[in-house]
Amino acid sequence: MEGFEKLFEPIKIGSVEVKNKIAMAPMAILGLVTEKGGFSKRAQDYYVARAKGGTGLIITGAAKVENEIEKLHDGIFPCTTIDPAHFIKTTSEMVEKVHAYDTKIFLQLTIGLGHNAAPQMVVGQPVAPSAIPNYWDPSVTCRELTTEEVERLVKMSAESAAIAKEAGFDGVEIHAIHEGYLLDQFTMAMFNRRTDKYGGDLMERLTLPIEIVKAIKKVNGNDFPVCLRFSIKSYIKDWNQGGLDGEDFVEKGRDTQEGLTIAPILEKAGYDAFDADAGSYEAWYWAHPPIYQKHGLYLPLTEQLKKVVNVPVIVAGKMEIPELAEKTLEEGKAADMIGLGRGLLTDPEWGNKVLEGRSEDVRPCIGCHDGCLGRGFEGKPLSCAVNPACGREEEYGVHPADTVKNVMVIGGGIAGMEAARVSAMRGHKVTLYEKTGELGGHVIEGSVDEFKKDNARLLDWYRTQLKKLDIDVKLNTEVKAEDVKNREADVVIVATGSVPSIPNIPGIDRDNVVTATDVLLKKKPVGQKVVVVGGGLVGCETAISFAMEGKDVTIVEMLPELMGAGMPVPHANKIMVLDMLKFYKVKTVLNTSLQEVKDRAIEVIDKNFKKSTIPADTVVISIGLKPDRKLYSEIAGKVPDTYLIGDANSARNIMYAIWDAYEVARNI
Repeated sequence: MEGFEKLFEPIKIGSVEVKNKIAMAPMAILGLVTEKGGFSKRAQDYYVARAKGGTGLIITGAAKVENEIEKLHDGIFPCTTIDPAHFIKTTSEMVEKVHAYDTKIFLQLTIGLGHNAAPQMVVGQPVAPSAIPNYWDPSVTCRELTTEEVERLVKMSAESAAIAKEAGFDGVEIHAIHEGYLLDQFTMAMFNRRTDKYGGDLMERLTLPIEIVKAIKKVNGNDFPVCLRFSIKSYIKDWNQGGLDGEDFVEKGRDTQEGLTIAPILEKAGYDAFDADAGSYEAWYWAHPPIYQKHGLYLPLTEQLKKVVNVPVIVAGKMEIPELAEKTLEEGKAADMIGLGRGLLTDPEWGNKVLEGRSEDVRPCIGCHDGCLGRGFEGKPLSCAVNPACGREEEYGVHPADTVKNVMVIGGGIAGMEAARVSAMRGHKVTLYEKTGELGGHVIEGSVDEFKKDNARLLDWYRTQLKKLDIDVKLNTEVKAEDVKNREADVVIVATGSVPSIPNIPGIDRDNVVTATDVLLKKKPVGQKVVVVGGGLVGCETAISFAMEGKDVTIVEMLPELMGAGMPVPHANKIMVLDMLKFYKVKTVLNTSLQEVKDRAIEVIDKNFKKSTIPADTVVISIGLKPDRKLYSEIAGKVPDTYLIGDANSARNIMYAIWDAYEVARNI
């Protein structure tokens, strides 16, 4: 662990000593919940894997304290009180297993989602402190909770903490004066217009979180730790509008000064630690930072928080780079403990690898949200884009093969590298062929921009793993059909990727027409006036890249909205891209198609068949990718045990490239 001594020092939260300063940040376990509100076998395996991997403190995803006042459909969130015996049964053995690794575990408790609840999750009308619009569907007005209902939420919080203690949990975390959830809504004037004891001035709005901690301490004793999930700043510009870093706007939620004012009050009330971050649903890209956000984005805020509180401050927010985590603890100004959320989804062995001096083996998070948050909102179980075994650790792991085979992988993009990696881990003899001089495929151009550097970290990780597994990599080698037939491979995996789609229109072959791939790789010069044809995720990111360089950029999209087709873009990522486009003054032309490329201009036509001209020094084509199946079509049905994976199968995203490869390779 040389160079990472601070990370592995013990720390106390209240009366509980934690073996190191690595905490698993709380994340909802959507899809891993039983119908009675307990933890499924998958959920239990998921948490135990992180304990085994060296995490000092696990903070679970939120468990509801009751499910009647704000009734969610069964199986969405755990709930302590639907059937307390069932809840204890499904958590107590998990807690015992976690403790076997000398890891502590806190149960996160929530009184509800409030105006943030997606209507499809809720049975009946959403609730809130006051009659305010629902975030997801502003046409729906939330029902104001009665005083008696709020008092019951306090009572059920204490009862739930007692159940947690009986199950063996070492403490609880209250969810949350954080992210604009129901408890947070009570503390903010924007959402709380009540006239009873739970509304009014700032101190009166703090009545509910203060009552909750005092009720828990009364039931469980002062030695039972109660942590608070705490957003220092909300970043709310207005209803359903968030604010970017560096953007000048008036905070409508909680500003930094208010956050620093209430923290000491809440500490005095009895909270034993602050699990601190920033953001709200209006600015979800703060609470759930995508690839575009900086690593350690909360540190400037938590540095101020630590000056006003005396209890430990836990900070997450893209802190999974070991050197950043250690440096933060060494400086001692912004955190006492490091929270890892998605970093522990991608690599449950994060702690052990850093302790063993193998930081280069830590699999990086790329901030895509495709496998975690995005899947949850599609009604699918929690997992991870770059770690397909996440959330199904025991049933979907990698095991040695019964028979060693010669595996031929054709294509060195993400899918090909994952297929080679997993095949080699299972003991197979693997040869990987790549026709270019570099591994990485389309992710190479997808990692050029500074705000996409996490993709470059993933590529570095793959290249390191292939080298450590001693995989025979043959670069600058294009494989033909006869090569496959003549080689004595037991298994052939075709991962030849995809190529850009090019529209068949007049002028498309002009010198000022380029693909997004070419311009991102700096293969062709770009003029001052840039038109990006195609408003999918790649087109929008490309437009932002040029706008950040000071160019005049316009996106032309045939659909009525940006990022409206293809693979769904997770919400946090999508709203940040849209806000970045506005911030960098990218113009958008919707419901409009490219008709012709002319000299220094393009001609377009809208849905009403009206034609117009847009000036363009450079025209960037970004209308998607199409699978390159040429080789596969020549050998399919002729070479046994041949598989088609990744973009060559269907051009989608990094997650499905990895998942296809993992599924095939783990079963060879």
